Amino acid sequence: MSKKTVSWMKSSDSDIWVWVMGEHPDDKPYDQICDEIMAKRAALQAQKEAEELRAKKEAELEKRFSGLYLEQEEAARKEEARKAAALEQSKQEELKKREAEERRKAEEEVKRLKEERAQQIYKDLKQVHHQKKDQDKEEKAWQDSLRKSKAADQRRRSLAKQTIEDHRRRSVKALERGKVAAMMKAFGAEKSASGPKPKPRNLTLTSEPIQQRPDMRRSLSSTSREEIIRWFKEEQLALRVCFQQDQSRVAPWFHGIISREEAEDLLSTGSAGSFLVRVSERIFGYVLSYRSQDEFKHFLIDATDGCYMLLGDQIRFTSLGELVEYHEGESLTPSGGERLLKACGQKPGRLDYADLFS
Repeated sequence: MSKKTVSWMKSSDSDIWVWVMGEHPDDKPYDQICDEIMAKRAALQAQKEAEELRAKKEAELEKRFSGLYLEQEEAARKEEARKAAALEQSKQEELKKREAEERRKAEEEVKRLKEERAQQIYKDLKQVHHQKKDQDKEEKAWQDSLRKSKAADQRRRSLAKQTIEDHRRRSVKALERGKVAAMMKAFGAEKSASGPKPKPRNLTLTSEPIQQRPDMRRSLSSTSREEIIRWFKEEQLALRVCFQQDQSRVAPWFHGIISREEAEDLLSTGSAGSFLVRVSERIFGYVLSYRSQDEFKHFLIDATDGCYMLLGDQIRFTSLGELVEYHEGESLTPSGGERLLKACGQKPGRLDYADLFS
């Protein structure tokens, strides 16, 4: 068990200090002291209860208003979220508008650049095309000039070779005749040796101005139109002598079996230098009809031995096209000035060589 003890307050004389209530003048009456004590206790109790009530009210208010605060905060958050969403949506719409505008401007810029580039490329290609055409023309002109020069050189060499051979043959014949004459003189021949007289030839007049070669096939009495057509189809058509050099089509200067008068009628509408090549009516060959300044001329073309040459000339050609091309730069006669300048074509609506291909 716990022991309780009492300690006494002592006075200055070491005796127990004793205070008797009411003896001192400043002492309050007992009732007053009790009232004060009870008032103090009541104040303390009231304060305690007030604190408890305050805490209870505070709890109630906090409980009551915390929900409102939460609701307001939630509403505020929702409002903020709504505003933020609206702002974000507005920003997104603004960005989309800006993007669309930028895309439109970019597309317009691309379109403009595309059109400018297309025009530039077109100009460049056109310039390259013109340059290539000019180069092709120059190249073709150079090739034509080179080809003509080579052909002319070849023909000159061929002519020189033929001239040398003819001169050699004449020289050999002269030597032979000289030997015969010397032998006859040695044996006392009264007359100098001479060759046999040529047999008389039945010459037939023709409308062509140049004399015919002896080895040329010709018969004024028996060569009919049908025979000439058959000759052309069997011997000439396969050689494509009437075609252009590139063999793409019939040459514009080529005509069928037409008469001298028909040829002159065709040439009458042209200028000097106009020409055509027609199949002869009378022989297995061709005629070059030409219009000069004052008259019409007709040159017979020999077509034997697989070559073509103007009678009286020594230059041979492998085709009619070569002959025409050569005399576009070289004169037809030694007098000069008669060059083939413009081909005379067919009359509209009629091909006079149709029967040669049917």
